[in-house]
Order: sequence, then C-alpha cells, then structure tokens
Amino acid sequence: MRIAIIDLGTNTFNLLVADVMSRGEFKTIFSTKIAVKLGEGGIGRRTIVPAAFDRGINALRSHRAIIDKLKAQKIIAFATSAIRSAQNGAKFVAAAKKEAGIEIQVIPGEREAELIAAGVRLALDIGEAPALILDIGGGSNECIIATRDTILWKQSFEMGVARLLERFKPSDPVTAGEVDSMENYFREGLQPLFEAVKRFPVTELIGASGSFDTFSAMIAHQFHSPGVLKGRSEFIFNMNEYAQVHEQLLRSTEKERYHTPGIIPLRVDMIVIASVLVNFLIRELGLKAMRMSTYSLKQGVLAEVMQNY
Repeated sequence: MRIAIIDLGTNTFNLLVADVMSRGEFKTIFSTKIAVKLGEGGIGRRTIVPAAFDRGINALRSHRAIIDKLKAQKIIAFATSAIRSAQNGAKFVAAAKKEAGIEIQVIPGEREAELIAAGVRLALDIGEAPALILDIGGGSNECIIATRDTILWKQSFEMGVARLLERFKPSDPVTAGEVDSMENYFREGLQPLFEAVKRFPVTELIGASGSFDTFSAMIAHQFHSPGVLKGRSEFIFNMNEYAQVHEQLLRSTEKERYHTPGIIPLRVDMIVIASVLVNFLIRELGLKAMRMSTYSLKQGVLAEVMQNY
C-alpha cells in the first residue's frame, strides 16, 4: 500500500510518501518539506495570520499535487501545536479540506510525543537504559523518557522555538543576559521534566530530526565531511564538537548563519534558541551522550500503519 503522510508543523509542512509492505517494512518513495512558518506573526496571540494561513494552504496544494502524481492510496495528515492552539485552527482545517482535499487530524501533544517515540525507535535502538527523547518544534517541544520497549514518561511543552523567538526577541548576536533569561524560563517551565528525571534517571539525549539535523550538518561540515550523514537514520554526536558548534552559534550574527554550511535558511533565526535549550538540558541534567534520529513523527505514523497492516 502506498501511503502519504503529512506532518503540519509550526515551521514546516513535511510530506513523506512510502510503500508499506506486508512484512512490516517500508520503502520511502518521496520526501520533502515546505517552509510555512505558520506561527509567524501570530503564535503569541494564538492565531494564524492571513499571510501564514495562505502559505499553509498553498503548501498543502503543492503536497496534494505530488501525492496525486505518485498515486498514493491513503493520506494521513497530522496537525500539531500551531494549529491546535490557534483560535482559527478549525478554520484552517476546513480550508485544507476544501482547497486541497486533505483531511487533517489535530492531535494533542501527548499523542504527538507517542508518534515521535515510535519514529525514533524505527531509526535506532534506544537500549535498555532510559534515554530522553527531545523533539524541538516551532510551537511545542515534546519530551519523552523511553527505553527500547517502553515509554516511561512523556509531556508536550508549549515552548517551541517560534514561541520563544517571539517572546524573547533576542539580539543579533544573542547576549549573555538574554541566554540567562531563556535558561531561567526553561528552568521554571520544564519542572515536570526535572521531576520525571528524578524517577527515571537519564544520561543520554536523543534528538528527533529538526534542529538536530542542523547541529549534525554543521558538525559534519566543520569536523568531518557532509557525506558522513548520507543514508543514515542515526548520528552519534561527539559532545566536544557539539559544544564548539554551540559556542559558535552564540557568537554568530544572522547574516553569518545564512552563510554557515549546514544551516538551512528556515533555521537561521531559530537555531540559536534551540541550541540554548539543548545546552541547558545537557548541563542541568548531566547528560553524557547525544544522538540524533533522522526519523520523527512521520515515521512514527508509518510504524503504527505497519503494526496494523
């Protein structure tokens, strides 16, 4: 069965078209993403502004044309933080069905976390010891403590990078005082995570795609070669290399980031805040290791489809 999965994130609308085989395997046929920035200009007011609304519908029209061309038999579309929290989110869902023929399921944050964990498990072996899975989104961040077989704890935090960018409006480059303010905000807002880690101690962070794609691409360009990432579903970070990239991001201007190998234009304005969060968690939780899963929510949906196929 050929299936099309659309992940309507706050920053990007991601499309995955895959063939699902009866023996619990899948083959990726096509994958793409369109930068929509659905939360731009309105996420703090819980609204999708007209320009972002139009970008989103146009992106869905483009995805639908590809889906039809590839003759997918089933479309599954999930909407996450920006749409579920927006006052006009239902209006967007209705417009997507009318304009692009795509029915959207608006899922809660904990469901999103479950799908992310399922996607990560397809990409790598978490192992028997609990690890912290982190998906840094534009609207929310999903935190999951899991082992190879079990989700021990999960929570979605409305602290995505688009929300943080609008809240803190960092300088260019970011100042030490602004970093301190962000960290104080994380320290307060992530208290449920700190409590969970007391019950389920973790030493490893597993980043699900997104910002971690950027960190790994920067590291590949600076310390190795871009080819080391090709065809991988997992990347193991050298913690010293990440620390150097983090310091570079703190010193960088927006103009410099536009010309930094490994940083795609979509992430230029948000990657500094994402790195402040990751560095904060590494330090506060005493994390000793970090990996990236190139799979996330879309592949988690595939995992569920394969289970029931």
